[in-house]
Amino acid sequence: MDLHALPFDPDTMLAGLREWVECESPTFDAAAVNRMMDLASRALVLAGARIERIAGRMGFGDCVRASFPHATPNVPGILVMGHLDTVHPIGTQLPFRREGNRAWGPGILDMKGGNYLSLEAIRQLQRAGQRTRLPVTVLFTSDEEVGSPSTRDLIEAEASRHKYVLVPEPARPDGGVVTGRYAIARFNLEATGRPSHAGASLSAGRSAIREMARKLIEIEDMTTESCTFSVGVIHGGQWVNCVTTSCTGEALSMAKRQEDLDRGVAAMLALRASSNEVQFRVTRGVTRPVWEPDTKGLSLYETAREIASELGYTITSQSSGGGSDGNFTGAVGIATLDGLGVAGAGAHTLDEHIQVDSLAYRGKLIAGLLATLN
Repeated sequence: MDLHALPFDPDTMLAGLREWVECESPTFDAAAVNRMMDLASRALVLAGARIERIAGRMGFGDCVRASFPHATPNVPGILVMGHLDTVHPIGTQLPFRREGNRAWGPGILDMKGGNYLSLEAIRQLQRAGQRTRLPVTVLFTSDEEVGSPSTRDLIEAEASRHKYVLVPEPARPDGGVVTGRYAIARFNLEATGRPSHAGASLSAGRSAIREMARKLIEIEDMTTESCTFSVGVIHGGQWVNCVTTSCTGEALSMAKRQEDLDRGVAAMLALRASSNEVQFRVTRGVTRPVWEPDTKGLSLYETAREIASELGYTITSQSSGGGSDGNFTGAVGIATLDGLGVAGAGAHTLDEHIQVDSLAYRGKLIAGLLATLN
């Protein structure tokens, strides 16, 4: 089919995307995420999908599975998979705005823009009377930004029923797509001290915050070229005139190879308190397995590369840090192509923005994949 003839209009798409972006949906606010799921569900129903709402668990929001009618519904098809939770809290200082070819907003790049253009790709094919060769299912999840602790089983089960997985996470900085991702482990940190009155008897106390500060430096100094360590969350103290008894934190480790991550995990779990007067404990959190490029994924990339070439641009293939739910599907051997979403920069920051024109040309790329894969 002539992908150039599909009337993707970036301005019209941005107007629709704006409603999604302004429906703020931080991961830890299940009600907010569910409002976003309501909005996406309505759009999917209007596009002809049959909706299944999957109740959230572990305190997280719901998920939505949408299946589109197909002449052969029982054959393994194409799963378009994305998350609708974001890292931005409600009321973040990142209101939607547009300046020229850039548009800003919470989650606009990671990854509401990619999810929206995927839906638009499905709608454009429908309007053109173009049937996909395989059934298409969309799965929107609610907790990717915290490692998908409540949805990994759902993701892997759903993906196992499909031949291909397309993940519209943001495009790489050079416009490339992702055929592999690094392994990631999360850790929970807990320091315990001894309380005292900070003014009257400071020396009698042992500060949990001080112990956490020591361990923070120790953890981040473990970073090497093969395995990185960072502490991103710290909670401690309630009264400034009290020596703090408890301090908690969260750390992240990332490696290109699973064996490097395994060594990093062992090093983290071996950490001990700096003295007998305080305690320090590390427990393992959620882990994303390494997803290494394989024949199936690279073949899927070649199809995408040819479609992009027909559209007049070039895409590269690369492994990437910053895990996604593609880690899970790629690691279990399902042909997965990630990084198919919008172009932009500043994900997870107050400069998060997209290149508006990429809504159209990246949308055509996904439309081409949906129409071509068999």
